[in-house]
Amino acid sequence: MSIRPVKHESRATPAIEGAGVKLNRVFGFGDPSMTDPFLMMDDFRNDNPSDYLRGFPWHPHRGIETITYVLAGTVEHGDSLGNHGSLGAGDIQWMTAGSGIMHQEMPKGDFAGRMHGFQLWANLPSSLKMTAPRYQDIKSADIPVVVDDDGTVVRVISGEFWGKAGPVDGIAAEPVYLDISVPAGKRKRFPVDTYRQAFAYIFAGSGSFRDASRPFGVRVEKEFQGEELNIRDLSGNRTLVVFDTGDEITVQAGDEGIRFLLVSGKPIREPVAWHGPIVMNTREELMQAMRELQNGTFIKAEH
Repeated sequence: MSIRPVKHESRATPAIEGAGVKLNRVFGFGDPSMTDPFLMMDDFRNDNPSDYLRGFPWHPHRGIETITYVLAGTVEHGDSLGNHGSLGAGDIQWMTAGSGIMHQEMPKGDFAGRMHGFQLWANLPSSLKMTAPRYQDIKSADIPVVVDDDGTVVRVISGEFWGKAGPVDGIAAEPVYLDISVPAGKRKRFPVDTYRQAFAYIFAGSGSFRDASRPFGVRVEKEFQGEELNIRDLSGNRTLVVFDTGDEITVQAGDEGIRFLLVSGKPIREPVAWHGPIVMNTREELMQAMRELQNGTFIKAEH
């Protein structure tokens, strides 16, 4: 067995999307090959309703899949095909935009005003860019949970892991999407297919994904008594870790334990022509999508 080394680590950065939703961008709109087949990920954890209630009004998608995972609060969604519903705490929506869809997502906080969750974008190969749109709305109770002897807890959202299969199926990149909690001080190894791209996103606690005994943090700038300092923040929260090749990852949990998403998928390795929520292979295909948005032919009849 070979442990995957860390090839990239970074901290999510503040961004504003939709009608003024404040969130943190984990990655996206950079070099798509680093996380292929995944294009972008946003962390929309927020405790101030004024920062998220304006939501994400009607907007188009084509050529990708969007994966929304809600931790707290609810997200009301609707689309141009007449679909509508609500995602609650622990729920997942896996939307295959395919040939094109217009939809909206309106977040609402819980009783304490919290709206926590993540949205991940997965690319579609050229052969499936224009496939029929599809939804998979998964309730929290339908997501398998595996508890190991040492207290490690894994929610299996998609793919197979430790003898359990996630409820999301029929996805082009055959992704494995896991929500993992490792107790304080525990060292753990998790298998990852050698031929998959893989990343972890820490959203609680701290830990090290290197073959070392101490948790690591990312270098951040802090202001102290009017002076800018470069320090290593050990909180781990909102840290992206992208792995190199190998067939397993190792994590050493810090003093508060660690909770992270572990996501892997088969790289597509195709050209990416990208404009906002539309991702195609060529500039010509992108321009065609823009023309269709303008002339009202963007939404296709059912295949």
